[in-house]
Amino acid sequence: MLKIHFSGEDILRTRVAPAADPVWESVLSLHVLQGRTRDPLTSNWRRTVARHLRQDVASDQLRLLFALNPPRGYFPDFLTPYASVHGFGAGLDAVRSTPKEVLHRDLTVLASENPLPSSASALARGDVDVLRHLAESMEQYRSLAISPYWSRIQSAVEADRTRRARALLDGGVEGLLASLRPAMRWEGGVLEVRDYPHSRELHLDGRGLLLVPSFFCAATPVALLDPALPPVLVYPVDRLGGLAPADGAAPTVPGSVRDSLAALLGRTRAAVLQASDDGCTTGEVARRLNISPAAASQHATVLRNAGLLVSHRERNTVLHTLTPLGRAMLDA
Repeated sequence: MLKIHFSGEDILRTRVAPAADPVWESVLSLHVLQGRTRDPLTSNWRRTVARHLRQDVASDQLRLLFALNPPRGYFPDFLTPYASVHGFGAGLDAVRSTPKEVLHRDLTVLASENPLPSSASALARGDVDVLRHLAESMEQYRSLAISPYWSRIQSAVEADRTRRARALLDGGVEGLLASLRPAMRWEGGVLEVRDYPHSRELHLDGRGLLLVPSFFCAATPVALLDPALPPVLVYPVDRLGGLAPADGAAPTVPGSVRDSLAALLGRTRAAVLQASDDGCTTGEVARRLNISPAAASQHATVLRNAGLLVSHRERNTVLHTLTPLGRAMLDA
């Protein structure tokens, strides 16, 4: 279990990342790609990316990147710098600027548990060319495995941010932290991360915590190993039906879903979809549209069954947000 200790100052400085983090998504997707999970929401993505890697004559250039990101266990902190909160370019600049002592420390830890190629030794010595090559590999991998799916990843993260924003408005930062259950538990100034692979205590010491919602994070949240780094906790979001390339093609709709979409014809359900654009509870939908809570719930159920909404229960309320398909229909 990981226990993160908060002071009053830490609570004031805790926040959620402003958007999906492209560096974290790239790195964590490498773990998913190499793992043995049978998650149906990423299985098609894994097959597609693996096929492209086999066909790409430059895929051998990615060998070091894959070796630094084993499917389980530790991976180097320097691959996910805090600067990535400002975008992929800022994150890569930080990777290229990693000090030699940090490279040596992180790779020594990794080598104690995993076999590494010879290029890793040069990287541990701070070889500038190898470090530049690693950054180029990260960019190459991102263009192949992440960029075609970015709109879906963003939609899932934005839906989660809507949930956290509602929890923050209703209960302050403590309400936000409490909303992270069941994977985490907030109690008595301590955020406990259950099923964490190691027993750790992290004291924030007034620095606050950056919460990073992530599509490719597995069931267990991820924290950096080095307690001296700015505290970050990456946690999984609802994947909203999985991944499909954002190539402009119309989504494939199964027969049962197509039947549900046909039931959407009507002014009220269109208004419910519109009301859920920024996140809306069942009671708020009822008040906005001047309909009964039972009718609002029924319309939301039809929209959810059609794959246009996702609903999350928080105590005695249910928050509805748009799926990528729902947003596409609303924007059409």
